[in-house]
Amino acid sequence: MRILLIEDDTTLGAAVRDQIAADGQSVDWVTRLDEAGDAMGATSYDLILLDLMLPDGRGITFLKGRRARGDVTPVIILTALDQVSDRIEGLNAGADDYLVKPFDLAELSARIGSVARRYSGNPNPILTHGALDIDLAARSVHRDGKPVQLTAREWALFEAFLARPGQLLSKSQLEEKLYAFDAEVESNTIEVHVSRLRKKLGTSVIDTERGMGYRLGRP
Repeated sequence: MRILLIEDDTTLGAAVRDQIAADGQSVDWVTRLDEAGDAMGATSYDLILLDLMLPDGRGITFLKGRRARGDVTPVIILTALDQVSDRIEGLNAGADDYLVKPFDLAELSARIGSVARRYSGNPNPILTHGALDIDLAARSVHRDGKPVQLTAREWALFEAFLARPGQLLSKSQLEEKLYAFDAEVESNTIEVHVSRLRKKLGTSVIDTERGMGYRLGRP
């Protein structure tokens, strides 16, 4: 997934950014709502982590505005506001989850995974795809009962296919999933990682539509 983190606390922001990256996700971190708007205008995000009190405005107002314009990107609110009324306001504004600071980073990872699975249409973290048994929460794969070790980049790419079964993903869409791992994604990066996934998971795990992109293969 590619995640947008909107958080002005530099200590917390750095910790959350590092946690997301360690989970194999890509993340863009901004500290202001105007920067968030610019980022969302230039990039398609899979999930947003939103602080409520920012230097240039309230996160609730920002969220309401995005929802009013039809933006359905999942949002998890991260805030020190812990009253029940604050939670109700956040959820009624269109948030998908609400996490009160200070929070455990492992819990944040679990919340991100849960929200992402709900939006992909499969809230169950355990998937079976042909000879593959996949645990989305643990980020583990077994092939014919034997564990398969995937790198962070390989997992990020494979997860993108799992989240959109049957959907054709262009090379540029897949490159966005790997953005956080390098300042620049080399021109052959997707081809290299697709090849490695096929070697580890089976040649039919990813189908190529020549000149158009890739999709998850049939089980």
